[in-house]
Amino acid sequence: MISATRTAPRPRGVLRLASVRSRPASRSRAPSLTLVVALVVSLQPAHAQPTSYRHVEGWAELPEGVVAWGQTIGVEVDATGHLWVFHRCFDAQCIGRGDVAPVLRYDLDGRLIGGWGEGMFVWPHGFHLDPAGNLWTTDARGRDGVGQQVMKFAPDGTVLLTLGTAGAAGSGRDTFDGPADVAVAPGGDVFVADGHGNDRIVKFSADGRYLMEWGRHGTGPGEFDEPHTLAFDSRGRLWVGDRVNQRIQVFDQDGRYLAEWTGIMASGIHITPDDVVYVADYQLREGVVIARADDFLEIGFVAGAIGEGVTVDAVGNVYVGEVLPRNLKKFAVQRAR
Repeated sequence: MISATRTAPRPRGVLRLASVRSRPASRSRAPSLTLVVALVVSLQPAHAQPTSYRHVEGWAELPEGVVAWGQTIGVEVDATGHLWVFHRCFDAQCIGRGDVAPVLRYDLDGRLIGGWGEGMFVWPHGFHLDPAGNLWTTDARGRDGVGQQVMKFAPDGTVLLTLGTAGAAGSGRDTFDGPADVAVAPGGDVFVADGHGNDRIVKFSADGRYLMEWGRHGTGPGEFDEPHTLAFDSRGRLWVGDRVNQRIQVFDQDGRYLAEWTGIMASGIHITPDDVVYVADYQLREGVVIARADDFLEIGFVAGAIGEGVTVDAVGNVYVGEVLPRNLKKFAVQRAR
């Protein structure tokens, strides 16, 4: 077994809210038994959580002629039960690997179905599956008129939309510098974490029109030091992995700061429809941290998952794309009986 869910879960990070309403001081320091019981019940997970995860060795087959994974950055499971993988051409980048498909599609038994994107990327980075089944990518470096862009693809690889100027770095409305991730809001607006060169979040309409941006380098609310990953919860709140600042900041879609979860270096975030959060933290926590979105209460952990990309299938198996160890891993859920 890889790890076990804590029998008495508690937050490792600190929940900070944008504003907290003060209450009158209690006349008694000893809480009633009723209050204590109510508090304990409220801190339990809303549904049964897995107790452990088992690493499935040699799960995914490699294309013919490929002997090992390179840097694997993104993973997403679609509505048909297929796993999409975004990787750096079985290397550390895609320069000189124009014959390699950086986007691969697998079934959940690890069989390779197909792939596309040859010659279209320099340094694959962010990866997002929108509600319509389209795939969004970011290319966080530029060279020879390629890269420094956000691209939207149909599942067959057809380019539907591009944001940014191909191969050009900048901080304007039509340029990025190291775009690290992209996420589509429930209403269709597009958010980009322009984080490896610029410390900002940029918002676009569904058709690619610039709307607004926020952020600058710093440690305060709404400031960033390498915003690296994005995700939306069921309430439409935007989660930003502010990686070097060792926190996740939560905003509304107009950039208003709402809360933060400290003590975590998020490289990847996946949030399920019922608001269970999976955070890939290979630097500080060295695994995938599982928590509740409403209060950041930690309810599980996957050790041995040294990844940047993370996703979950319909039965709770966890898939991790690893950059430094160069691997694609599946962790099969083992539920308590």
